[in-house]
Amino acid sequence: MSHEPNWRIPVGMLILLVALSIYAILIARYVPELIGGWHIIVQTAIYLVLGLIWLLPLKRFLIWMESGRRS
Repeated sequence: MSHEPNWRIPVGMLILLVALSIYAILIARYVPELIGGWHIIVQTAIYLVLGLIWLLPLKRFLIWMESGRRS
């Protein structure tokens, strides 16, 4: 972890906020139309997966924010 401030942390936080907002809006807009008639347990599983899937690229993104390296 770096002890010196750098531009990547605030820019990275803004990028993360915008990206998650867009992702959430897209999920909230389009997914209910597709799975609205399905069984509630299947819907719950799909929303659980979609709620966790954004975590997949997060580690590499946080590494970039802290060090500037890609992985």
